[in-house]
Amino acid sequence: MPVAASTAVRGARMLAASSRIPLLAAATQRRSIRSPLLARLFSFSACPRQQKQAQPQGTAAGSLAKDQELHGFVVEDIQSVSELKLRAIRLRHQGTNLEWLHIDRDDRNNVFSIGFNTSVRDSTGVPHILEHTTLCGSENYPVRDPFFKMLNRSMSTFMNAWTAHDYTQYPFATQNAQDYENLQRVYLDAVFRPVLREMDFRQEGWRLERNDQDSGWQLKGVVYNEMKGAFSDAGSLYATRAEQQLFPGTTYQYVSGGDPEFIPNLTHEQLVAFHRERYHPSNARVYTYGNLPLAPQLERVGRLMDSYERISPVHVPMDVKEFGEKQVTELGPVESVGQPDKQTRFSLSFLANDLRNVYDTFSMSVFSNLLLNGTSAPMHKALIDSHIGSDYSANTGYSPFTRRTSLAVGLQGIADSDIPLVETRIRETFAQVHQQGFERRRVDAALANVELAYKHRTADFGLSLMKSISTGWFHGVNPVEYLKVSENVARLRADVERGGFFESLAERYFLNSKHTLKYAMLPDPKYNQRLDQREHEMIQNKLDTLSSADLAAVDQKNEQLAEEQMRKEDLSSLPTLTLEDVPEQAGRFALDMGVAGDEVTVPVQWRTTSTNGISYLRVINDVRDKYPELRPYLPLFCDALTYLGTKTRDMAEIETDIRLHTGGVSFAPFVTTDLANLGHIEAGISYGSHCLDQHIDNMYRLVLELVRETDFDNTDRLRALLNAVSSSMFNDVASSGHAYARRLAASTLAPEAQALEALNGITQVKFISDLARLTDLSPVVEKLKQVQEVVFNKLTMRSAITTNVGGVDENQRALEKFLEKYPKLTNDDNGNNGSDMSVDQKFIPANMRFFCPLPVATNYAGKATRAVPYNHPDSVKLQMLAKFLTPNYLHREIRERNGAYGGGAGYSAIQGIFSFFSYRDPSPIATIDTFAKSVEWLLHEHQVSEREMMEAKLSVFGDLDHPLSVAEEGMTYFTTGVTDDMRQERRDRFFAVTANDLKDVAEKYLASKDADKLTSVAVIGEESLDISGDWTQMRLQ
Repeated sequence: MPVAASTAVRGARMLAASSRIPLLAAATQRRSIRSPLLARLFSFSACPRQQKQAQPQGTAAGSLAKDQELHGFVVEDIQSVSELKLRAIRLRHQGTNLEWLHIDRDDRNNVFSIGFNTSVRDSTGVPHILEHTTLCGSENYPVRDPFFKMLNRSMSTFMNAWTAHDYTQYPFATQNAQDYENLQRVYLDAVFRPVLREMDFRQEGWRLERNDQDSGWQLKGVVYNEMKGAFSDAGSLYATRAEQQLFPGTTYQYVSGGDPEFIPNLTHEQLVAFHRERYHPSNARVYTYGNLPLAPQLERVGRLMDSYERISPVHVPMDVKEFGEKQVTELGPVESVGQPDKQTRFSLSFLANDLRNVYDTFSMSVFSNLLLNGTSAPMHKALIDSHIGSDYSANTGYSPFTRRTSLAVGLQGIADSDIPLVETRIRETFAQVHQQGFERRRVDAALANVELAYKHRTADFGLSLMKSISTGWFHGVNPVEYLKVSENVARLRADVERGGFFESLAERYFLNSKHTLKYAMLPDPKYNQRLDQREHEMIQNKLDTLSSADLAAVDQKNEQLAEEQMRKEDLSSLPTLTLEDVPEQAGRFALDMGVAGDEVTVPVQWRTTSTNGISYLRVINDVRDKYPELRPYLPLFCDALTYLGTKTRDMAEIETDIRLHTGGVSFAPFVTTDLANLGHIEAGISYGSHCLDQHIDNMYRLVLELVRETDFDNTDRLRALLNAVSSSMFNDVASSGHAYARRLAASTLAPEAQALEALNGITQVKFISDLARLTDLSPVVEKLKQVQEVVFNKLTMRSAITTNVGGVDENQRALEKFLEKYPKLTNDDNGNNGSDMSVDQKFIPANMRFFCPLPVATNYAGKATRAVPYNHPDSVKLQMLAKFLTPNYLHREIRERNGAYGGGAGYSAIQGIFSFFSYRDPSPIATIDTFAKSVEWLLHEHQVSEREMMEAKLSVFGDLDHPLSVAEEGMTYFTTGVTDDMRQERRDRFFAVTANDLKDVAEKYLASKDADKLTSVAVIGEESLDISGDWTQMRLQ
């Protein structure tokens, strides 16, 4: 299995927020190198959730034997993989040649996926649009969008669909046997028997539609707007274009998700033909995982296969003809936060091994990890530490997603004149690796991390496993080969021991490369204007081919689509769970409370359980609402702790120790709100690590070294860190603007939301950008030192340890030793060196409207309203209201009718904030009106049915019961103070919510005369948006 090449150059910048908003992360994305475990996927919709377990029934997978025949399938192979505690069973349907991999494992979070090879011959996005339209109704479930309807009739822990380079997959996961069968039936009917109506193609793909504002014409469509947004992200655009240039003459020279310039060339007839050609059992792969019996599934699928005969899959060129060396220069967008004279991106891309050789792919993944990841990596030293550019280019990393894999190395944020220097540095570094190889301790550390990663018990192991094997499987690799992690690690260790292994890879693929692309993207300040002009010309060209009768027909089709979108549907054909399937009792985790330390005792939460020999440490240092002027520095401070090194050791050496002995050390700002008072927050630092039990002492020692000895005077590395953080945060805004819009809107309403915006919002992006432009960093250094003095204090510290019975005593001893040297700031100490010791003044909510213009071709909208604290009786009703409005009104208006990629509502119970959002939205100002109209619709136009209430409750309980990794068990209490009894009381209240309750809280908090005073909105997007009135502009420049 490939090892992830995604170790961040920066530290782990995950903001530990007190609440989780569905579909949106409250964390800043880590600046990371492209990971081989995640392909470039064009995703339909994700909904991670959980529920009550039903007892498996039927033939157990353990009773199957090789060559056994069952329901038309023959068992080809059965292998046990002891280190992963699973049995892998490979089957093949005799009539159609459909391949099936079943992973039999004691895990109740069962997974199903069916996928098809969907490699393309153009960039119209046909597999991506087909992925959407197959989920818009099928023969047995003829409703407009069974996929979205099932989100609220199921308690799935995950539902999704995505299009990768050359395959499309439809996975789901659930813990309930009946739910599993329901979803499996819907998914199978969707892919094999979709209705594929033209109006669904026009809704999901593209359509011409009159613009109400100026009577002109516009292009709309969910996928069209999604891909416009994707191509607005400068990093994504760069990586896509570079890859297209690297693989001429193959399927990879096209964009499987669709290029907005070519999507309108696709016809409905071509879509239907593509489905007929590709969505066939002979071209399919089925993956199942978990503890449910296999035989009933084989029977269900086997019956479907009776109507098919075996065919030969379509061949699309995948093997690229080596072209020697090629140089390509293209124009791209600028970044608002970058230096005007440093906006160029440049990289070298090299062909590597054949994907179908599993060991070569694993070895190249490790090679890439050692070459690029972390401060000790040779390329990091040559490119990042040299300050030539701000960060690695977006395509940097190993890419095992094409028939011939590739590895790219490059920089962004460079001057045009530095291109030759960057190329020289890259080639010199490959020559250095060929001469010297990699330090053996770093190699051992990389392999140790691979082994630890597979011992760590995650909540979504089955899904992660599926993603890691899929690309190779669709290229004909036996997927079980990817599961033999220990064998690959042992073989690689032996090859390294013999000497010259990585040196030979450097020579073979890079020094003697027969296929190298030099790709540069130069900044064009008018890039987005040119895109708009091309879109206008494309629309006009289409209009020129249409007669007045044709245009009237287009208008008629649009009217029919609008009528269909508003039509009330009969959903009786769709299967559903009921509230009887929901457990009345919430899950509980046994916790023990103790203390550690002598002079000063520190509270310790113990969770003793089966951890597979791993210990987990989590620490929170609370500074409450003191030192408000230091708060914006907390994210940079957390990054600096794992980047700058100490006075006695550079970070490269420390980093190797961390990887040898732990699964990493992460620091993050932490914020949570008092459960009874929205005006009071707890804020500070959260950090943690995990390790095998034999490395417990080393884990605590390394964490303490970073806490006490980080050298903030290392301004050279601090500048490199600032440049990287500034660049990555801007890219994150461009791709995840909906999260930023919600945070910005909420920031005027409650202290936690204000803190989150300052730490992880537009305010933080601008703050870091301003710091990155400073010529003298000494004031920044002093602030970071002040943060260190006031944050790390055993008087304000609490810790949580999750371990097995055998690890308790060792953790207790290590923690006691850790605390002996942990800093202590007394109330009499003036440790802030003159900074303001006063608490924040009383927070006063304010109504605001924000607009953040960016050089992008997409938009995001957010609206937020202050409501009530966690323990208020109305809190559960507001959370239920958000779950009701999203599928019953907002999805239809924002996604289906408006053409945005997504939209909805959410309620943060801890923050006490009710919010709305839209994602990749062509009309964000109109969407803000839609937010308000959803409340009016509920209050004055709609009668809530029993079915709608049940579905809203199923959705809520699905979120509440999501599966947890062992490291997450008990963390809700540790971070927020929410006890198991409080969770149970809240659960009981959810069962009791009525339709009248929804209308009552909608009227009281969202539609009353006082609601506007406690409401703010934000729009992030195109500079050309027509924004007028009392909007506050938040420019990043």
